[in-house]
Amino acid sequence: MVAAVGINYGQIANNLPSPENVFPLVRSIGATKVKLYDADPRVLKAFANTNVEFIVGLGNEFLSKMRDPNNAQTWVETNVQSYLPATKITCITIGNEVLTFNDTSLSNDLLPAMQGIHNALVSLNLDKQVSVTTAHSLAILEKSYPPSSGTFRKDLTGCITQVLNFHVKTGSPFLINAYPYFAYKSNPKQVPIDFVLFQPNSGIVDPVSNLHYDNMLFAQIDAVYSALASLGFKKVPLQISETGWPSKGDEDEAGANLDNAKKYNSNVIKLIAQKKGTPLKPNCELNIYVLDRHRRGTTACSSQTESPAYSLGLAGGNISTPTTTTGTPPSAASPLGTSSAGYMSISSAMTQFGSHGCVHLDSKQYLFPCKEKCV
Repeated sequence: MVAAVGINYGQIANNLPSPENVFPLVRSIGATKVKLYDADPRVLKAFANTNVEFIVGLGNEFLSKMRDPNNAQTWVETNVQSYLPATKITCITIGNEVLTFNDTSLSNDLLPAMQGIHNALVSLNLDKQVSVTTAHSLAILEKSYPPSSGTFRKDLTGCITQVLNFHVKTGSPFLINAYPYFAYKSNPKQVPIDFVLFQPNSGIVDPVSNLHYDNMLFAQIDAVYSALASLGFKKVPLQISETGWPSKGDEDEAGANLDNAKKYNSNVIKLIAQKKGTPLKPNCELNIYVLDRHRRGTTACSSQTESPAYSLGLAGGNISTPTTTTGTPPSAASPLGTSSAGYMSISSAMTQFGSHGCVHLDSKQYLFPCKEKCV
């Protein structure tokens, strides 16, 4: 079942409330967990003694440094140990979507960085209360339709298997960033909007498992469960580290508007309140983090330099107020990644058609069956 709602708390914007004022906003929508993309001391101090669980992050640019045990130890002491137990830090994410950057060096640094941070936690007797993981894009999937046929990309299987063995050894969760919006945006005529927004619809039936799906997010999640099972990792816990819908976008970004964003985000939160599991794992605990993307500037998106605005409205102090985005890059982080460097933008996905009657997104990321025969 869905266990809790979490918020991705980004901080690159020019109209943000102070971290002290964010807590009431987070609490007002029933969120009990917050995920940062860094380890911002202002936020971690502001949320002390609130009982909100935190995931802190180590940026991709710092992975290679964590091969050095001294660097890993210093990072954990500075960014985790110093805030415990007042601030409830329960997890550290090492990088974000590393394996789909097509950067061999970065991919090779992922597991050593995870091991380095975990070893530092062990040495500080914190490994039982703080886990170590990394977040993946759905583009790590070779196939995701039907959900029961979910498999990982062959070129990534080796790396993913090593990461999964780490999860088994340490008891940490496997994280996925899942965005049904991309499927709709890439092919709005083929993908029913109600299916991606959790609105009433006839849904789809997996022809292999005969399970019925009335929303795309659960179909994506079960495709990941199937991919995990195909490698023999049926018991590794899965969490959705990012999901959301853009409240603003360019003219070619179909469906990116405030109304749809409200529907998607509110329906995700309702789904969590219902404690409803996926068709494949109806009784499996699942935590979902909804994206609140804060970026600098107040202008509308530009397709060449900017990403859609994903927001729960925390920037303006009102849950229903959208934020806008700009392409200004994040400011440089400190040497060990302690500053608020923000997080990576979500690029538009390219649509291709293949031979399996499916929509392909981002390196064969199958998301929804085509109504017509693929060419």
